[in-house]
Amino acid sequence: MPSRSHAFRKKQWSWQSPALYPEWVDGQDRTTLAAKTRSSSRQTRDADATRAEILAAAEEEFARFGFTGAKTDAIAARTGVTKAMIYYYFGSKDELYKAVLERPTIDFVNAFGDLTLEQMPPEDALRAVIRVAIAHEQSHPHYGRVLLHEAMENQGKYFHLTGWDNPINRIIAVLERGVEDGVFRPLDPWLVVNHIMGTCTFYFNAQPNMRNVRPDFEWFTPEAIEQVTESAIAFVLAGVKANP
Repeated sequence: MPSRSHAFRKKQWSWQSPALYPEWVDGQDRTTLAAKTRSSSRQTRDADATRAEILAAAEEEFARFGFTGAKTDAIAARTGVTKAMIYYYFGSKDELYKAVLERPTIDFVNAFGDLTLEQMPPEDALRAVIRVAIAHEQSHPHYGRVLLHEAMENQGKYFHLTGWDNPINRIIAVLERGVEDGVFRPLDPWLVVNHIMGTCTFYFNAQPNMRNVRPDFEWFTPEAIEQVTESAIAFVLAGVKANP
């Protein structure tokens, strides 16, 4: 039989917060459980933050040196963690590299997923595609160079991790519909997709070289990004429209 004091504590706690803990948990145990819950929550947040910092530093390292040249020592130094911590979270350099390739995928796929391209007029659909693509490049300034290294070193072995397949196929469908409707001139949709991708990414990927040609140019101000976006839209539409 429980003691009267235990029964009182049991009744008191059940009255105070019956939904949060089983009714047999008394006040002292409740405090302990709450502290453990807060500690676990902080640990989860800290782990997520550490993982994100490692990925950001790794993306920059792989963008500069490719998979072969990138050093986990440099990634550890940039984030202030140990190499052991990197391997704890990712297992190996290869798995870290694949995680870097996957990192922007959710943002990219979700951004395109929000576009109702199939319901838009073909011209408006291309405008929306170009805006999303350039905004994505701006948000992930090192990512394009990681993909360039992936193409050169691995011949695109891990490109499928980027999630680009579905957006590319949707853009091809827009171009095909534009040709069928007579809005776009006769063209090869696959080649045009490659031209569009180059138009949206070259500005960011070539910036380390091109800034030596125009050292005074402000590359990443909001005004510059809007200017390059409008210029890209005008450039692409002038090339595909039946009557530019």
